[in-house]
Amino acid sequence: VQLQASGGGLVQAGGSLRLSCAASGLTFINYGMAWFRQAPGKEREFVAGMTYRADSKKYAESVKGRFTISRDNAKNTMYLQMNSLNTEDTALYYCAARRLSSIPISTIQSAYNYWGQETQVTVSS
Repeated sequence: VQLQASGGGLVQAGGSLRLSCAASGLTFINYGMAWFRQAPGKEREFVAGMTYRADSKKYAESVKGRFTISRDNAKNTMYLQMNSLNTEDTALYYCAARRLSSIPISTIQSAYNYWGQETQVTVSS
């Protein structure tokens, strides 16, 4: 199983980025997906998640209204559209997969079966 995260980069505050997470080696439609992030000197935290049926989504309060999680099952890919970025969004972003993830969407790292490598997001002021 491989989760390949991409799309990170350097952006000015107020800007946007779209992260992608391409999955292989698993039956993508059977997996709920999530994004976590880890800022310098901080613990890794939940950002956004969705059920395997994509019938429910959950966001951290800090990103609600600015970030949107989505998936394209035909492409085995999950996305995180990030708008109105601020410096507090600077972090390493990770994607994760959880088999048959339904409601409630877990915000706990250990609940996820597979993890991708990080993609760096840096927001400058």
